[in-house]
Amino acid sequence: MKILVTGGTGYIGSHTCVELIKNKHEVVIVDNLYNSSIAVLDRIEMISGVKPKFYQVDILDREALEAVFKDNKFDACIHFAGYKAVGESCEIPLTYYKNNISGSINLYELMRKYHVDNLVFSSSATVYGDDFEVPFKEEYGLGTTTNPYGSTKKMNEMILTDLAKADKDFSTVLLRYFNPIGAHESGLIGEVPNGIPNNLVPYIAQTASGQRDFLRVWGNDYDTVDGTGVRDYIHVVDLAKAHVLAIEYAYKNKGSEVINIGTGKGYSVLEVLHAYEKACGHEIPYKIMDRRPGDIATCYADTEKASKLLGFKAEYDINKMCEDSYRFTSLNPDGIK
Repeated sequence: MKILVTGGTGYIGSHTCVELIKNKHEVVIVDNLYNSSIAVLDRIEMISGVKPKFYQVDILDREALEAVFKDNKFDACIHFAGYKAVGESCEIPLTYYKNNISGSINLYELMRKYHVDNLVFSSSATVYGDDFEVPFKEEYGLGTTTNPYGSTKKMNEMILTDLAKADKDFSTVLLRYFNPIGAHESGLIGEVPNGIPNNLVPYIAQTASGQRDFLRVWGNDYDTVDGTGVRDYIHVVDLAKAHVLAIEYAYKNKGSEVINIGTGKGYSVLEVLHAYEKACGHEIPYKIMDRRPGDIATCYADTEKASKLLGFKAEYDINKMCEDSYRFTSLNPDGIK
């Protein structure tokens, strides 16, 4: 297939491009480089042997995006492009709604105009909110989101579900990720936080390298294995492989499907910290802080549907996730340039 990948130079997008190329798909990337580097294209080529065609285009720019569709005949699209910082979304909600909703609608309208009928959407477990018990099951539906970022994911899911109902030629798979971490084992691509990190592992990495004095651990009195919060972490390469399976599924099956992508196992904050200590070879200082409002004790996926429909099962454990993360951070202290 010839696949348009929006946000393809980003963290998850770049790993997915590598796996798509490995599986003999032709990749075309659209990215505005807001939260990534053009140098990622060379890194993808170093790993895969193929440099994807690239357009520096913002999906809000409908005219420029349409030019990409005119230049190419796509079979499918994987849609990653969007702002993704939970805290920032609370500070500038209109920017998030404009970019993540209006930009996405531009994409979906152009897909319909140019008869691109297959889409995988990068959604998130945030759409469950805090309304349900673990493990989170797809059948729960959409919960009450707690921030504008999560709301934009929820709205996109609703838009795409309605589109699939209205257009019988359209096929979409909505992948609800849990917590992607790790990096490609080559150390060439990985997560480069833009400003303040959104996730646990970049904080641990920055503390391990001395950029931070200590890691703040928010609460140690939860009903968990060691009192700290438990989350479902998945290796980004496993997640990328799930996208390949999902786009191939969408190509063969019409309608819409919601599918969790996680390991189905939770790791506590301290378990992740100690796995990272093992990877880097030294202790990492931390301090226990009061719980943060809104945090829940445990969050992990029910993965039965991913296994049944996609044949997907995560391969890598927390030690591998931390080893690969540490390798990437060590080799790229200043990010990807």
